Amino acid sequence: MPTFTTRPEITGTFGVVTSTHWIASAVGMSILEKGGNAFDAAVATGLVLQVLEPHLNGPAGDLPVIFHKAGTGETKVVCGQGPAPAGATIDHYKAEGLDLIPGNGLLSTVIPGAFDGWMLMLRDHGTLSLRDVLEPAIYYAENGQPMLPGAAATIGGLKDFFQTEWPTSFETWVPGGNVPEAGEMFKNPVLAQTWTRLLSEAESQSGREKQIDAARDCFYRGFIAEEIAAFLETAEVMDGSGTKHKGVLTADDLATWSATYEDPLLSDYHDWTVAKTGPWGQGPVLLQALALLKGFDIGAMEPAGADFVHHVTEAMKLAYADREVYYGDPAFVDVPMSTLLSDDYNDARRKLISDTASFDLRPGVLPGFEDQVAANMAVIERAGIANTGLYEPTMAHLSERRGDTVHLDIIDRWGNMVAATPSGGWLQSSPIIPALGFCLNSRAQMFWLEDGLPTSLAPGKRPRTTLTPSLAFHEGRPAMVFGTPGGDQQDQWQLSLFLRLVHHGLNLQEAIDLPLFHTTHFPTSFHPRQRQPGHLMAEGNFSSETINLLRARGHSVEVSGNWTIGRLTAAKRSADGVLKAAATPRLMQAYAIGR
Repeated sequence: MPTFTTRPEITGTFGVVTSTHWIASAVGMSILEKGGNAFDAAVATGLVLQVLEPHLNGPAGDLPVIFHKAGTGETKVVCGQGPAPAGATIDHYKAEGLDLIPGNGLLSTVIPGAFDGWMLMLRDHGTLSLRDVLEPAIYYAENGQPMLPGAAATIGGLKDFFQTEWPTSFETWVPGGNVPEAGEMFKNPVLAQTWTRLLSEAESQSGREKQIDAARDCFYRGFIAEEIAAFLETAEVMDGSGTKHKGVLTADDLATWSATYEDPLLSDYHDWTVAKTGPWGQGPVLLQALALLKGFDIGAMEPAGADFVHHVTEAMKLAYADREVYYGDPAFVDVPMSTLLSDDYNDARRKLISDTASFDLRPGVLPGFEDQVAANMAVIERAGIANTGLYEPTMAHLSERRGDTVHLDIIDRWGNMVAATPSGGWLQSSPIIPALGFCLNSRAQMFWLEDGLPTSLAPGKRPRTTLTPSLAFHEGRPAMVFGTPGGDQQDQWQLSLFLRLVHHGLNLQEAIDLPLFHTTHFPTSFHPRQRQPGHLMAEGNFSSETINLLRARGHSVEVSGNWTIGRLTAAKRSADGVLKAAATPRLMQAYAIGR
């Protein structure tokens, strides 16, 4: 148990905002101070994060949100995850000479979903104007913001590639041929102009809701859509496959899509209920892991001890194995979630967790799904075994050229709660569209180019995203929102946080500050889709005794540097109305604010 924390747990009654960048948290808090609610603050925070962390998300990225609305008591998911374009067929990609969808470039693009997701939530649940929530992003794009070390390193590592293959990105990210240094003021004037024009066109309409809908039209059916389509009509660019390709996204794809609301998937754990997205995202793996761990006395395990790490890791291996063979867009495939979360199923699966580390990928085989499981396992076997970590996010032990994600959690004085994990459209995804100042996303890399799988590429189908915000109820009362960037690791780190809060009496900051770990035992969701059987990454903050005990149990432990894993943030509301928030000290940029 920690006797100190790196920071205080923030407490108050007016509002709390926590995100992966201190300026974004301050922007969100300023919106609450202005009289806005948690929905207004979330949109402003999310839009400014696109400017502050461009190597981790962008305007044409992806967005899942889970929120609770205090006035109505409703809890919903905002699906701002765009689907594959109409031209994104397996036959087309195979004809391009591909067996896997590249991790970047134009063929990896799906319909941008983040902007419409933000606008849908703002229109229906916010109170402030479009100008109120968009002006901070315009300000920092136009006047500059201090470049993060990670962003500077990413740009530096890609300078030559940008100059040779993506000259529009070189012009934006390497202005004057000079790589920006960490802490240097960096501007994106073209993006500022894009948002200023969008705001001007939207404000030609009268009324708050009409202005927000006009902004949505600008992006998906107006000048932004026209510029995207014009760029894609002629662009043929180098991608991770080593050859040049044209994209398949069209103006019609943009014009006919919009973000939607969904009911969350709920599952009980002791006196808590956790809400996650449906199986078009990986969120249900956290619920499956909790269902497995119900049968163990987690409270009796040291929260940073070998027993805790072992059981959580083995539960995650089983849950993620099921993710690989069952999860996909439920509008296209039958996902047996009720069975996967049932007591009978997990009572049987729990017996697979022994005292030693497993090295086999062991999905459950449900009646009627035998062929699907076998087909998935054959594809996974062909993808192969990785020699080194190939997983998101950008951390000290991985290449700085890989993209990642951002996260925010907000609770206001009325009890509205928002958790959002925006991602995609990062500066490494694809070339900058020169008239807009941003690039497209690369989320299509989650699809397989094989028929008959839950995650087979198909037009109109949502990729099985790794983005997975969380909302939890305690004894039926909405109590907490939390999440983290980190690709396939997101639910692993969130699971540790949640268990340490539920079973060990820690406050938010104490739970976040404890050492983190994750397994790369299952296939990564990102190109090249390989896996590392039995691998376990653990922070150097763990005691040598814990590391040695884990190795004695058979885990292939790789020790990272201290404070290098995870970017968790969390916010909580107690029964008496006291608000609490915390943010990770890792990477020295996430921050919680409140009063």
